[in-house]
Amino acid sequence: MTADAAATRSGTTLPVHEGGTMGRLLRALRTPGGAVFVLVAVLLLAVIAANPSFGEPGSLVRFIGRTAPIAIAAMGQYFVIVSGEFDLSMGSVVAMQVVLAGNLIGQDESRVLPVLLLMFVLGALVGLVNGLATTILKVPSFIVTLGTMLALSGLVLYLTGGAATGNPVDSFRQIGRGGIQGVPLLEVIPYPAIILLVLAAAAFWLMRRPFGRTLVAVGDNRQAVQLSGSSTWWLTTRAFILSSLAATVAGIILVGYAGVHPSVGRGYEFTAITAVVVGGVVLGGGRGWVLSAAAGAFALELLFTLLNFVGVASTWRDSVQGVIIIVAVAIGARAWQGGRRRTTPTGRTLDHTQAPERAHTESSDRPTTTPDPGTT
Repeated sequence: MTADAAATRSGTTLPVHEGGTMGRLLRALRTPGGAVFVLVAVLLLAVIAANPSFGEPGSLVRFIGRTAPIAIAAMGQYFVIVSGEFDLSMGSVVAMQVVLAGNLIGQDESRVLPVLLLMFVLGALVGLVNGLATTILKVPSFIVTLGTMLALSGLVLYLTGGAATGNPVDSFRQIGRGGIQGVPLLEVIPYPAIILLVLAAAAFWLMRRPFGRTLVAVGDNRQAVQLSGSSTWWLTTRAFILSSLAATVAGIILVGYAGVHPSVGRGYEFTAITAVVVGGVVLGGGRGWVLSAAAGAFALELLFTLLNFVGVASTWRDSVQGVIIIVAVAIGARAWQGGRRRTTPTGRTLDHTQAPERAHTESSDRPTTTPDPGTT
């Protein structure tokens, strides 16, 4: 007897994930996390229609290199948001790392590696403080990271006086503005594009590991994860550490073509959150894909590029971003809520909010048995 026949005879419905590869792909594209890839394709075609030279391979790969910092920041923000928290300190971490690189490295080649190591250590320390204050001290992450953002911003302004200071050696700046030269058809492959590809593969692998699956579960139902014996405080803290490390990498790349200025990275936290939301990740946690967050960053940059090509003033950027956040959150929440509905053995659609009542009704129709003494 086939699986379909057995399911029909028993009165059950096959799970949603059953079916061929094409069917699973179409179902994935109908989710908020999959729809962002369709949005990227549509926006790309629109940009190429507005400016045909944008569709040349060299232009596309350079666009990927320019978008890499915000895509990396979005993936870091994803780890925090999918666990049910926020990280508003990303922009200040970026500014801190940029100023550190400019003032500590200078024109001394021998300082590049030690300062790089220091930057990653400080980034991890900021994430650790944010995570422990949120999980151990029970301070809301919004407040914790807001305080960290203000503290780091004040420190950067104090050290720099609000002006550009320092100029790291050119070999360090090549991380952000250099690339592999002489590539056929593409001419050059920017280092930021390579870094983004490596980090995206690592993030995808990490989210398929027990850490990633449990992190999503923490955002969906923290109490259930605690009852399973997992350390939710350490999972959430590691998410904050990954977020700060992602901001550190973004800062290293930005030194290459944005220079050393305390304003570098300003607003990065809100742009990263917008990208994550556009990628279909639900604010509050428990739903979303890490690669969709990176795709959301590309969708944003393509949209702003399109607006620039059609003559819309750049001063509208913040307004457009605010509208995008509101609309994306509303659409994403409704779409994921619809996806959480399941089908009962009788073929009736059942929303997750109705499950307890239904389970109680079904269990009340069954004969009850008393367990033997000493058993559970």
